[in-house]
Amino acid sequence: MKYRQLKPFPEAFLWSGSTSAYQVEGAWDEDGKGPSVIDARGEYPAGTTDFKVASDHYHRFAEDVALFKELGLKAYRFSIAWTRIIPDGDGEVNPAGVAFYHRPIDALIDAGIEPIVTMYHFDLPEALDAKGGWTSRDTVDAFARFSEVLFAEYGSKITYWLTINEQNMMILYGEAIGTVKPGMPKSAVYQANHHMMLAQAKANILCHQMVPGAKIGPAPNISVCYPATSHPEDVLAADDFNAIRNWLYLDMAVHGRYNNVAWAYLEELGAAPSIAEGDLEILTNAKPDFIAFNYYTSATVGRASGESSDAASVGDQQIVVGEAGVYAGAVNPYLGKTEFGWEVDPIGFRTTFRAIWDRYQLPLLVTENGLGAFEKLEDGKVHDSYRIDYLRDHIEQIQWAISDGVEVLGYSPWSAIDLVSTHQGSAKRYGFIYVDREEFDLKELTRYRKDSFAWYQKVISTNGADLS
Repeated sequence: MKYRQLKPFPEAFLWSGSTSAYQVEGAWDEDGKGPSVIDARGEYPAGTTDFKVASDHYHRFAEDVALFKELGLKAYRFSIAWTRIIPDGDGEVNPAGVAFYHRPIDALIDAGIEPIVTMYHFDLPEALDAKGGWTSRDTVDAFARFSEVLFAEYGSKITYWLTINEQNMMILYGEAIGTVKPGMPKSAVYQANHHMMLAQAKANILCHQMVPGAKIGPAPNISVCYPATSHPEDVLAADDFNAIRNWLYLDMAVHGRYNNVAWAYLEELGAAPSIAEGDLEILTNAKPDFIAFNYYTSATVGRASGESSDAASVGDQQIVVGEAGVYAGAVNPYLGKTEFGWEVDPIGFRTTFRAIWDRYQLPLLVTENGLGAFEKLEDGKVHDSYRIDYLRDHIEQIQWAISDGVEVLGYSPWSAIDLVSTHQGSAKRYGFIYVDREEFDLKELTRYRKDSFAWYQKVISTNGADLS
């Protein structure tokens, strides 16, 4: 639908930026921090300084927050590393780790920037992983205790909490991300998924009990799925994929129940999880205040041929290959691609807003959206017009969604500052702020404002009225 006049962005719209602890902080073993599954990964090239130093935000947060203030951010979405708070996941609380997060949180508040906290962003404590990780119900209790510590320590300072980042990507593409061990049976993967849903629900309930004024919600990666053609079997495959990729996670987070199509898929797969007595009560008692979601691109699938070529890819969570007997990935001929092969679909962003809002009627908060690129610093400048184009096109679609009647709380592009990509290391950059380092050479880690910095600054200052 076209409108003669678009509705403006709300006055309290949270113009934000996003990062995660393991990708930006560095200081991977300082001040009592324990190792996470990210730290324990062994396939990084010898000598790389990727996640060990990252962007060194741990030591430079004051400088970074000052840049965020200059940028004009109204909010900043980041994660708290479980292993800084409880190094082994379920043992003693680490006072130094607790004290650290008070400092950047206070700095953000002093700068007039709303902290948005992700409680869990891929970085499970390695000690818990050694005891079964999310396949063990003990990890549910450990996460609940971690949640209690966070709410007790930071609850008076934080309004917006996100439980688990991209749970669906950890399940569907866990081998690529490093959150699922190679060859793990699907039954174990989906039992882990059930436990993560329980952990999320317990955190939700605890938040409302301990911090009555706070708001909490899930943060999956949600994107609309198109059928490859109008063939009825392609349409059915797209509907199946939407259920497996999207609605399984949000139906549970919002309503406390399994999506029927996704559950039928799990039963067919022999991967339906064991549900203990009391689980469903916990799940139905968790009531999110909003839905956060990450969006990079849409997906396109067609009917499965039944061939092994349909098997799911573990190479990249934004490129769909398929699953034998269920769906087959397809290229959308109407979309361009980034240099990393990700399709670019701003209108799919609007469609995704509408689909989530129509289904759940909860306020929506975008917690990731952005474009990664190889970039070079030339005379202290990075001319990233391609990023400006990408973000402009997506912000325009947020305004279209608002005009459609969708309630949108804010927008947190990935990422506020350059950080270490899960797949391509420090070479793949997303930020408004360039961090001068390479894969094997930390240089001085100096910060530089990219062209997109000044552009986003203007967008924020005009509350989205000027996207030129």
